[in-house]
Amino acid sequence: MPHPSLGLPPRDNRAGFPGDAGALRSSRLRTAARALEAAIHEDPTLRERHTDIVLRNLLADLEAMTEALATSIGANDPRHLARWADMVAVRYRKRAIPLDDVIQLLNGLRHASASIVEPEAMSTVDAAIDAAIVVLRDFRRLAGDARKRHPLLAFIYKGA
Repeated sequence: MPHPSLGLPPRDNRAGFPGDAGALRSSRLRTAARALEAAIHEDPTLRERHTDIVLRNLLADLEAMTEALATSIGANDPRHLARWADMVAVRYRKRAIPLDDVIQLLNGLRHASASIVEPEAMSTVDAAIDAAIVVLRDFRRLAGDARKRHPLLAFIYKGA
C-alpha cells in the first residue's frame, strides 16, 4: 500500500475506472443480493449449511466486499481487495464459516458485478477477485478452518 510517510505517493482513486466504481457503490445493496443468489445457485448446500441469520450476515459482508471491490476498480489496484481479504479471513474463521464459502461469495460477486461495470473494467474486477481468492486459499490451509475434512484423515490426525 502506498504510504506518504515512506515517500510513496498516496493511492489515486481516480487512476482506474472511477465511473464504474461509483456505479458499483451506488448499487451496493442490489449487487450484494445478486452475489449471494449467484453463490447459492452455484452451491445449493450453502443455504442448508447456514441459518438465515448467518446468511444475512454474509449479505452484509458482501456489501463490504462490494465497497472494497469498488475501491480496487476506482484505483485500478487489484491488491486492495486482497489486503481486505487478508484482514477479514480471521473473522470468518472465528465465526466458523468455511473460507471455501467466502470464495464462493467472491465468485458470486464477480458474476453480479459483470452487469454493472463496463467490459474494459472487468479485467480489474477479475484480477482483484482472483488476488483475494489466493489470499483466502492460503488461510484455508491453516488449522481451524471450518471446512469438512476427509473422515479418515480426521481420524488419523486426531491421534486416535
